[in-house]
Amino acid sequence: MIKRFLPILLSTLAFLLGWQLLTRYSGIPNFILPSPLSVWTRFIKAVQDGSLPYHTWITLTEIVLGLLTGVLFATIIGYILAKSRTLEKVLSPYLVASQAIPVVAIAPLLVIWLKDGILSKVVICALIVFFPVLVNTIVGVRAVPTALYDLMNSLHATRAQILWKVEVPASLPVFLGGLRIGATLSVIGAIVGELVDAEEGLGFLLQLGDFQYDTPMVFVAVFTLIALALILYGIVRLLENRFLKWQNK
Repeated sequence: MIKRFLPILLSTLAFLLGWQLLTRYSGIPNFILPSPLSVWTRFIKAVQDGSLPYHTWITLTEIVLGLLTGVLFATIIGYILAKSRTLEKVLSPYLVASQAIPVVAIAPLLVIWLKDGILSKVVICALIVFFPVLVNTIVGVRAVPTALYDLMNSLHATRAQILWKVEVPASLPVFLGGLRIGATLSVIGAIVGELVDAEEGLGFLLQLGDFQYDTPMVFVAVFTLIALALILYGIVRLLENRFLKWQNK
């Protein structure tokens, strides 16, 4: 276990050391590039006054709800499209076109239409998560070997049995790969919504730190977002280790 995380630990220490030396000897003002110690001090202060836990919880709620919503709709629609190539040909131009429009461009419209509450952030987050999970669901379902379908049909399996005994296990590796991408992108979705219009959340802290020239607070918010993305990514990896044990046998 120690050997596994040792390279990460050493690279992190080297990064922090280089950062500290840069801020100390380069003469860059603290409000432009704060030192690691300044960021750590601001982090402790934000934790003690309760602002960081509160705003982190708001953003995490938006991320989780958006991720679950996006994954749910992407999985259902992806399965339907995987089973109907005709329907895929009809809808694929619209799905691809929707990805050509930056979410940042339509985020203000969503905020106007859905008001400035949590709903607009959840929808923006779900939209970003939707496409990668959708594509991987389609690819995963279509990658199921035909021989498995023939075997289940010879055993007179029902449609539900084929779904849960064949299609879900066989497509799970590809699906979880898309979920890994979606989990990290969900953080971006929540922040985009908060940057457009929000009075709480880590996006709000980013803007507040920017407006007040509180650069250490900006770094604290950014590193917190990175931590959330890593945690979500790690959860998906744990799901892979749990449900894909058979791949290592």
